Amino acid sequence: MEGIHHPIARTVEEVFSDFRGRRAGLLKALTTDLEKFCTECDPEKENLCLYGFPNGTWKLSLPAEEVPPELPEPSLGINFARDGMAGQEWVSLVAVHSDSWLLSVAFYFGARFGFGKDERKRLFQMINDLPTIFDIVSGKVKQSKDRPANHNGNKSKSGSKSRQSESQKRASKMASYPNEEDGREEEEGAICGACGHNYATDEFWIFCEACERWFHGNCVKVTPSMADRIDHYNCPACSSDKLPRT
Repeated sequence: MEGIHHPIARTVEEVFSDFRGRRAGLLKALTTDLEKFCTECDPEKENLCLYGFPNGTWKLSLPAEEVPPELPEPSLGINFARDGMAGQEWVSLVAVHSDSWLLSVAFYFGARFGFGKDERKRLFQMINDLPTIFDIVSGKVKQSKDRPANHNGNKSKSGSKSRQSESQKRASKMASYPNEEDGREEEEGAICGACGHNYATDEFWIFCEACERWFHGNCVKVTPSMADRIDHYNCPACSSDKLPRT
């Protein structure tokens, strides 16, 4: 593909790292950069493909001109369906096609570099341990059971939100720098709704009350001091009543 020249992955770990980078870029397009993505995905333009890159960025572009292309190509013409479908339905469709493309790229590398049966199996298992882009975009992945600890180092308490004080609500939806002992039990399985990476005890997280997902503060551009002034946080995807149009 013209203009894309990345170091070639040659081991299972390198292929998986490539997969995670591209996945992070696609997730960013469909969550934190959703407004920009929808604006650029103009149905009046030619066939557009959504590419994710190993460095965690994304781009809408025309398909590769060379035949066959350097890598498997994403689905063509995702922009044509933007105005003909319900907003969330269209985003979910793009997510499904993005998941398919990620798998095809990963196993293209596996075939290209001669992965055997055991290596292919290990690669798939590593990929399968992550939720799909569709799972995250559609809200199928919930972190309510495995929420990170809050910013005071205490674990979130379950129970009716209507019975919590305002300060308790705020504490239950935010997480920042919990100590290792308190966070270890709940960190497994907690996933950022933007980048899809797992919870880490040294990172600030914030909880979206609309879709009930956790996000890295850096991914949604929210700092701990900003979070202290927010009573009810909604992530970028939930902040808009409908998808933007050009």
